[in-house]
Amino acid sequence: MGTRVAVGRNVLKIWLLVGLPVAGLGLLGWRLGDYRLALLFAASGILVALGVYSFADKITMGMVGARELLVTEAPGFQVAVDRLAVRAGIVKPRLYLIEDGFPRALSAGRGAQGGAAIAVSTGLLAVATPAELEGIVAHELAHMRLRDVLTQTLAVILAAAVVESSRIGGVFQRGLLFFLAPLAASFEHLVLSPNREYEADRLAATLCASPHGLADALLRLEQAMGLVSFQASPATEPLYTASPFAEEGLAALFVTHPPLGERVGRLRALDPEWRDKLRAA
Repeated sequence: MGTRVAVGRNVLKIWLLVGLPVAGLGLLGWRLGDYRLALLFAASGILVALGVYSFADKITMGMVGARELLVTEAPGFQVAVDRLAVRAGIVKPRLYLIEDGFPRALSAGRGAQGGAAIAVSTGLLAVATPAELEGIVAHELAHMRLRDVLTQTLAVILAAAVVESSRIGGVFQRGLLFFLAPLAASFEHLVLSPNREYEADRLAATLCASPHGLADALLRLEQAMGLVSFQASPATEPLYTASPFAEEGLAALFVTHPPLGERVGRLRALDPEWRDKLRAA
């Protein structure tokens, strides 16, 4: 799938994610009153949508417990973002740090023209090689270039709001969650195709002039899952470079990433002579 097709598809999804809830609120207002109440409800929905759009990166970074990176921190990460953002032709995103040992990275926000952010964990900075870190950064910048990042961010915010609404159930919270979690997960699967990860991987390989840094990074992230425990809202799963959640229980419902083995295989296939190069080295 070409870049233009992927961008157009994501723009359409964004309009649907905003337009359908606003239309639903307008219809609700019409059923409860008249056209004035319908306009009031629709206008309220538009204001909420504008607020989420304007602060999408900050909302999501707050959800995952990230803080903005200082200019003196993680120089290798900052240099990689600077260089690859120029190569990708996008506005440099804000940089955030998640202070925990589980290796992970994610992006959120509006997209290529600003208002986006990338977060990495201290665990990732500690274990990733420069080539692996570059591959992960390129993957997240590719999501911005393809407009995936806004689609993912809106889907995650809406799904997380649905899951968190189970708290109003009080003593019936667990039963309400049993109903709302599959609903939120189904929404994310409806909006987010696994193909978005393949497209971002392909573009990342182009930005890095090699697919192997990202392929090696994905294998490292997979290994980390068995070594370090991880807990977070499973509704945030689409934001990460690779799913950090074990595919069991509630978290299994929210897995939108394709299998890591398939992603690594496709990346290696972009350079079919890589084994011969290793032998020659």
